[in-house]
Amino acid sequence: MDGMAVCGWLWIAFAVAWTVWAIRTKPTQVREGISSRLSYMVLTIAAFYTMWGRDANREWLRLVLFPANPWITALGVALTAVGLGFAAWARAYIGTNWSGAVTVRVGHQLITTGPYRWVRHPIYSGMILAMLGTALERQQVRGIVAVVLLYAGFKIKSKIEEHAMTNTFGAEYDDYSRSTGAIVPKLRF
Repeated sequence: MDGMAVCGWLWIAFAVAWTVWAIRTKPTQVREGISSRLSYMVLTIAAFYTMWGRDANREWLRLVLFPANPWITALGVALTAVGLGFAAWARAYIGTNWSGAVTVRVGHQLITTGPYRWVRHPIYSGMILAMLGTALERQQVRGIVAVVLLYAGFKIKSKIEEHAMTNTFGAEYDDYSRSTGAIVPKLRF
């Protein structure tokens, strides 16, 4: 089995686990509107289509960035696995507070430990790292485009979430924001 197939199976396993986890969450108190959701979903869907779409018939998207190399394949698969593992850990850690849309749950808790002690949005961090790993394995321009699209979508979504969390938790969330990176950990010296 080649590295791209391994990456594909990792993403499929992740999606299946995600779907099963989505069954059990707290009731919704406040949910974002459809236009807000579309602002990042279009980019996220475009990222996955760009990476995995077989009919991406733009020649420049299929340009090979570097020759095949077993070390790059191993690194790509490893980053995909580590990224998806980190996102899965964050999803398991946040538990019933999770939602696919920007949502405040009834009895919502501010989680600041586990993977959330390093970044406020570790699910996004993990998925971006996994997409970067898959892009390395893909070895085509479209992999880089997919990473940029996914990052842009998650950056927009994280800003919407930041606003919702500030409205919900106030100064407690502001303090957490100052000490923790959003998608990339803050360097502490």
